[in-house]
Amino acid sequence: MNQAKPEPSTPQSAHADRTGFDIGWDHAHHGLVPPANCLHPDNPVMQGWTAAKAVFGRRVMPSRRSTRQWLLLRLRAWQEGVPFDGQLVTANYLGQLFSERCPVTRCLLGGAAGNADAAVIERINPEAAYAAGNLVMLSASAAAARRGLTMQQTVRKARLCELSGEVVDGLDASSWWRLATLAAFAQALPFAEAARLPLALLPPNRVRLLNAVQGLQALVTQIFANAGWSRRCQSLAQWLPEHTLRLDFNLFVGAMAPRVLEAAADPVARRTALEDAWLQERVQRRWQHLVLSLGEAGVQALLGKLLQSELPRGRVVQHSLAQATETWGWPPTKGTHAAAPARDRVLKRVSTRVMAPTRPPGRPGTVPAPAAPATHV
Repeated sequence: MNQAKPEPSTPQSAHADRTGFDIGWDHAHHGLVPPANCLHPDNPVMQGWTAAKAVFGRRVMPSRRSTRQWLLLRLRAWQEGVPFDGQLVTANYLGQLFSERCPVTRCLLGGAAGNADAAVIERINPEAAYAAGNLVMLSASAAAARRGLTMQQTVRKARLCELSGEVVDGLDASSWWRLATLAAFAQALPFAEAARLPLALLPPNRVRLLNAVQGLQALVTQIFANAGWSRRCQSLAQWLPEHTLRLDFNLFVGAMAPRVLEAAADPVARRTALEDAWLQERVQRRWQHLVLSLGEAGVQALLGKLLQSELPRGRVVQHSLAQATETWGWPPTKGTHAAAPARDRVLKRVSTRVMAPTRPPGRPGTVPAPAAPATHV
């Protein structure tokens, strides 16, 4: 039963108080108690909780794990003063972020709060809001390691680990590369910089990719995830405009193939093998030679053909950069280096959203790119 919410009693900072009041109201509506630090009379969360308790009593809605995560995330955003996308980031949406393993450390998630393997939901781009496409489920240890670091700093940590052969801040080189890849998904990078990053991490579910070259990486990598990849690679090679580029692509396939052939048929093992393959020097070198020879316009043209083809498994979503980051509280033109006009389209890959940059005619934007299948492919 819907009930009208009363206004909070405190007069100051009406918007913030209203947000806190609503968070307390929703806690009571789901039969949950807010954290102890919110339970004093002057706190808007306490006021909303008290008001809703008087209205609903014991007539509360069911509470699931995703509901508790949703309320805690809203509370965290309110306490930090960071915008929260209340329209798209729902309890159901957060449920779609669930992962059995941390995508960075690959440990099983499920430890008690405060443990290294506890599951936490974090913003990928810490300068953006708690918004759809900018959230991922990580282990507490991975979230702590990346805190306060830029994408470029995580790349430097990865290289330091590679050179020393030692663990840095609790993570090995492969884990730092996965963190760097994750951070790059949510930043519009110069083409050459994005092209030189290995795809050490296939995009987690519902993550948006803002760089076309990473979208192409994700789609091409997914071709290897299922039987018949050799035939699909041959089809893709025919779309390349020059014989030399087709040769470059075949050399890249030759670098990837041993890892694919060695991998077990199990989807998790295959995904792990594909991510690890990107950390091989030969694979990176072949890929960089291909896409830098293809150029930014060529990458976007090839990405467009892939999106229109039957090669991607599942469904893929495509948006302009402005649409993809509309609720991020983050300038859509910041760091954009897209080139070549492209048509805005909307596609969806299963429950995974992936974006890559493009430019609609006459104004800067982005070509959204697809990503890897999540749990239902």
